[in-house]
Amino acid sequence: MATVELTNVSKSYGNVEVLRDINLSLEKGEFVVFVGPSGCGKSTLLRMIAGLEDISGGELRIDGKPMNDVLPAQRGIAMVFQSYALYPHMTVFENMAFGLEQARLSKPEIEARVREASKMLQIEALLDRKPKQLSGGQRQRVAIGRAITRDPRVFLFDEPLSNLDAALRVDTRLEIAGLGERLPDTTMIYVTHDQVEAMTLADRIVVLNGGIVEQVGTPMELYEKPASQFVAGFIGSPRMNFLTGPPAKAHGAAVYGIRPEHIALSRESGDWTGRVVLTERLGSDTFVHVDVEAVGAVNVRIEGRSEIHGGDTVHLTPDPASVHLFDNRGRPLAG
Repeated sequence: MATVELTNVSKSYGNVEVLRDINLSLEKGEFVVFVGPSGCGKSTLLRMIAGLEDISGGELRIDGKPMNDVLPAQRGIAMVFQSYALYPHMTVFENMAFGLEQARLSKPEIEARVREASKMLQIEALLDRKPKQLSGGQRQRVAIGRAITRDPRVFLFDEPLSNLDAALRVDTRLEIAGLGERLPDTTMIYVTHDQVEAMTLADRIVVLNGGIVEQVGTPMELYEKPASQFVAGFIGSPRMNFLTGPPAKAHGAAVYGIRPEHIALSRESGDWTGRVVLTERLGSDTFVHVDVEAVGAVNVRIEGRSEIHGGDTVHLTPDPASVHLFDNRGRPLAG
């Protein structure tokens, strides 16, 4: 297990600054997720921790020791890529054992580590197969197993589920969540653009935007107390409604934010009246898109079984305790 500390870390490619003034302190055994839109710098930051990218400025420490100039193989880190990176000519066992053989471990030790990791991930029956004989989810579990055998101080995951279909993403996400419980002393850093993955896996989430850290906190801290309009819109599904008309002006704000699940919908009465433009029925939930005069487009989340249809007139009442107000710089207003 290891602490990971980044102090004033920056990254530039020539005159292009990709990351600036990154200050983070990750505790031993934490599961931390870097999340943000494409191009925000999250994968670059992960690769800098791994030693696959040089650090342009600032300092990286693992367990208090400077790592800027330490080779990747000497950092005590194992990385799982989205592309699996398995050797096609090797069996699953050989793929998982390869790094250990390079480290000159004894055959009994290699055998024990591979068997233990394969049992943990329920891939014992696959050890004699080649990667081409495996599904995408099985390949990713092999890649994770290969990382486990190295007994790393820090696990790094670079969008490991992005190549999987929806069902496999859920299954493999559960595997990774279980991995965090089975290896409680190992620090894990996970990169994704999917805020659902971030919310369900993380002890803490680091939200990046445009090369800077917007906010760090637990999933519910980010959901309930976003530090910016960007975080408020990025965390939560479906995204928060942002209104700039009368609701904002009534509160002295530039932007009035309310999540779809914090709006009550009625056919009888409410604070706002509007016409249903579209209903999206997803089974357990229905998303109702309403055009409210003088307010704008509002998305409401209700129970899946409903008789609301396009063209209906409905009444909406936002929960006043769940309103988020922002100034013209996208920062929350006090009180």
